[in-house]
Amino acid sequence: MSIAESELILNPDGSIYHLNLLPEDIAPTVVTVGDPERVHDVSKYFDSIELKKGKREFITHTGILNKKRITVISTGIGTDNIDIVLNELDALVNIDLRTRKVKQQKSSLDIIRIGTSGAIQKDIPVDTFLLSQTAIGLDGLLHFYSEKNLQNNELLQKLEPYLNWNHKGIRPYAFDCDETVAKIFLGNHIRLGVTITNAGFYAPQGRQLRLKPNLADFHQKLQEFRFKNRAITNLEMETAGIYGLSKLLGHKAVSMNAILANRATGAFSKEPNKTVDSLIQYCLQQLT
Repeated sequence: MSIAESELILNPDGSIYHLNLLPEDIAPTVVTVGDPERVHDVSKYFDSIELKKGKREFITHTGILNKKRITVISTGIGTDNIDIVLNELDALVNIDLRTRKVKQQKSSLDIIRIGTSGAIQKDIPVDTFLLSQTAIGLDGLLHFYSEKNLQNNELLQKLEPYLNWNHKGIRPYAFDCDETVAKIFLGNHIRLGVTITNAGFYAPQGRQLRLKPNLADFHQKLQEFRFKNRAITNLEMETAGIYGLSKLLGHKAVSMNAILANRATGAFSKEPNKTVDSLIQYCLQQLT
């Protein structure tokens, strides 16, 4: 059955609506970054760049590094944008855009998020590199999708009653990274963590400017939670959406975080750009 034009929206040139990309524009390995300006910070290390496209906050470069074809794409901030990017990347490889039919033979992308994050445990210094083994979403995106059997339900069974935030409209979901892709990035200087993906930057992460947050014990509750001797380590705004949609769609995802702030100590990186650049170089080196 063909997918209706209102559901799978294409541009006049046949490209997917928001990303403005054609199937041949993307590589099997996709690096995602939040900031559109960070796309160049990644692709400047490519040996060659074959494609540069952009629409709104979604900037894409595809090129070659050490004979490996890689795409880097900006998502913008938040899981609402992740919903667009992951679904449209999947459509580019698993839907025939000409016939609007799902392909019988599915393709799996390797998706690597390179992003920034804030730690909530005192023992995680700023400028640390952290790999998210598990991501817990407090944003609600994955509750709009029916498939739930790929979640980390064992963790959720302990976390949900512990937080007891359902009455405030906050119901967590949790997905793990892809272990095979994660192995590429393991190293002695890589911290492994459990990441919270938040619905926003201010009150959803316990910050207060003029409006008072609804959860007075937000950081304390998260800091004190333990599951199989694992603590919640950091806060950001995309990883759980990437992990959840990747699992449901059959892609392999891992999130690499540059820890620029520590919310427990109040510290912030003295050289944030240098830290992010070092993480980019490390990830590209491991990929190729």
